Amino acid sequence: MGEIAIEFLGAAGTVTGSRFLLTCGEIKVLVDCGMFQGLKELRLKNWNPLGVDPATIDAVVITHAHLDHSGYLPKLAKDGFAGKVYLTEYTAKLVDVILRDSARIQTEDAKYAAKKGFSKHNPPQALYEEQDVEKVVQEFVPTDFEVRTQVAEQTFVTFRPSGHILGAAFVEVEFFGKRLLFTGDMGRNEHPLLAPPADIPAGQFDAIVTESTYGDREHVAVTTNFEDAINRTVQRGGSILIPAFAVDRTEVILVRLRELVEQNLIPKIPVYADSPMALKALDFYREAIDHDSPEIRNEIVSTWKGRDPFDAGYLHELHTVDESKTVNNPTSPCIIISASGMGTGGRVVHHLRDMLPNAKHTVILVGYQAMGTRGRRLVDGAEEVKMHGEMVAVKASIEQIQSFSVHADANELIAWMKTSSVKPKQVFVVHGEAGVAESFAERVHNDLDVPSKAPSLGERIVL
Repeated sequence: MGEIAIEFLGAAGTVTGSRFLLTCGEIKVLVDCGMFQGLKELRLKNWNPLGVDPATIDAVVITHAHLDHSGYLPKLAKDGFAGKVYLTEYTAKLVDVILRDSARIQTEDAKYAAKKGFSKHNPPQALYEEQDVEKVVQEFVPTDFEVRTQVAEQTFVTFRPSGHILGAAFVEVEFFGKRLLFTGDMGRNEHPLLAPPADIPAGQFDAIVTESTYGDREHVAVTTNFEDAINRTVQRGGSILIPAFAVDRTEVILVRLRELVEQNLIPKIPVYADSPMALKALDFYREAIDHDSPEIRNEIVSTWKGRDPFDAGYLHELHTVDESKTVNNPTSPCIIISASGMGTGGRVVHHLRDMLPNAKHTVILVGYQAMGTRGRRLVDGAEEVKMHGEMVAVKASIEQIQSFSVHADANELIAWMKTSSVKPKQVFVVHGEAGVAESFAERVHNDLDVPSKAPSLGERIVL
């Protein structure tokens, strides 16, 4: 038997591109297979060689559906991976939708760039296309929570609910006698729809690989900024654009809007959900509620089974491009929720281009905004942002509201780690921006009294 090692092929020194390779002799198992997002220098890493021949990887394990954890799968298949992909039932359903959408956007963006001539690629090309998605989704193995499943020689995985998005799991991996735990993205006890994260299973882990997206801060309690921003905008005759991740964030926002309307805290104005992917995800959440899924909070199932918790009576679902165009440049107050959540692609870019130059409107950013994204530039006070090769003036009000986050903060991550009955032998801190992962690693060491480090990109550690 060879050395048992873990290689950090992504999400090290940055908050995206989760890829962790376990190796022992000839056996290779990849945990998460995400795309790099954000800064151009990060996005370009998606075009770099993976660091291992995809054809030699025996299996892939996916913690949850977000692109920075699953979005590289079609490229892996395109480059020779032919193994199985293990993931939970709803992760499988959501990844299927997300990857098809990703391939479509990339293909459309490449065509648009070619037409307008603003790409440095000649001709512009997509990282992967629909046929690559089709190839990899055929290899999905939907796997139940809490069931120990063999995925490769001397390799077993057990998924446990992490409360982050529908289907999301933290994963126990037994690899040639070593016991490892990968958090994926850890959720919060306060999620309005999903049950809280499960506790860490009993016994000692040789290593915990933990995310640290919010590893240097605490979430503020829910504030009134959200309804205040909506009411101020409506009073001046403007509309509200909410760039939101299609999976989970859109659902959480719609639940909150319904509650605010029911409590008469905001006026009844049209709400447009403008993302085909978000609408498919909405249907999966509705299905999970109606089928009494253990991932859903008991009180949500008992209250909303057979009813729609997402619609205050003014929800309009915009499926087609033509329907989306009907809310371009809105002339009467409305709320538009559209993907992507960081303003990097999809229909929201068109709405931003129309609405940013108009001081009547408000853009509310409700999620993490990675370095280099349009959302981050707006939060940082940019007076203009680039879209479709042109600079667009920012006159609209920009609001950022953190209380919708479904990522555990530093205190919540530490509290969750303390649910372990035995201290892990070591902790690796990943999925945090430079400086954040290091500070959280120090916090883990101080609070839990275990060896802890933030690995660098490409680092290989023998277990």
